[in-house]
Amino acid sequence: MSEEEEDDTQQQAELTSKQKQDIAKWFLTNSPPGEIHYIAKDIRSILSDEDAYNAAVSEAYPLYNKSHMICLELPNRTGDMLITTFGEIDEIEYLDPRTCQVATVSHVKQVCTNVRPATDEELPTSYIEEFRGALDAELVKYVAETYPKGSCSVYCISGKDVEGPGANFELAAVISATRHSPQNFCNGSWRSIWNIEFKDDLQVVEFRGKLQVDAHYFEEGNVQLDANHDCKDNTIFQSPEDCAVSITNMICHHENEYMASLEASYTNLPDTTFKDLRRKLPVTRTLFPWHNTLQFSLTRDIAKELGI
Repeated sequence: MSEEEEDDTQQQAELTSKQKQDIAKWFLTNSPPGEIHYIAKDIRSILSDEDAYNAAVSEAYPLYNKSHMICLELPNRTGDMLITTFGEIDEIEYLDPRTCQVATVSHVKQVCTNVRPATDEELPTSYIEEFRGALDAELVKYVAETYPKGSCSVYCISGKDVEGPGANFELAAVISATRHSPQNFCNGSWRSIWNIEFKDDLQVVEFRGKLQVDAHYFEEGNVQLDANHDCKDNTIFQSPEDCAVSITNMICHHENEYMASLEASYTNLPDTTFKDLRRKLPVTRTLFPWHNTLQFSLTRDIAKELGI
């Protein structure tokens, strides 16, 4: 190959700035829990293209923060808030329904930079707030007992203008818990989203749950867990307090059931999955006759050479 042909091949193989940006964005959005800053630092040094890096970071961080439902401290120390799609008002403003405040978020720095009171249009009616607040209070107690480093929030995602009985509405309850221990080469997170439909006409409450568990172990290797589980249930439409207790109990039941199934599957892992990874028989589909190895020519040839 001539030098000109080699130059043409290298030019064709060179990635465009947009391609570099898309690849960097993919790695950032798929970062394990708590590790996006480390990956961003490595990508920056590898890319050597500041424009592509900045574009990828500006797009990837908001997606990562919302999908991982990261917990940030409010600037006035009134508590913590979760960054979720349910609380998103615009690209940088997010509602905290518990404190009725809207926080301005710096996605790349992962901090709340400002806070303001939520407007009436951004909050549900007092009737909906009775149900939302009661469920939030019960969920806070459950998360405090179950997840050492967990946070939760309850949003009204449909029917927030309902003034009283007779109409349907929907709440979303989210739980996010993390355990970051990079010094021990492991990070993990638990996320659960519960869409709860209050159907007044049928006097029933239906809900759908999506549970996601992520774990990353990287001591002398790279092992990742990405497990998902969907479930659904229902209960009768009751008073706000009774609905809150009933829904929280069912959430507790489904999450404990899923955690128990995970523990059982990993307890049996050596006897099931790992065993299935090994070939039970060689390619010939016959067991090796260790009791009569002389039938193989290699054995006979070695024995002849050694005079055995």
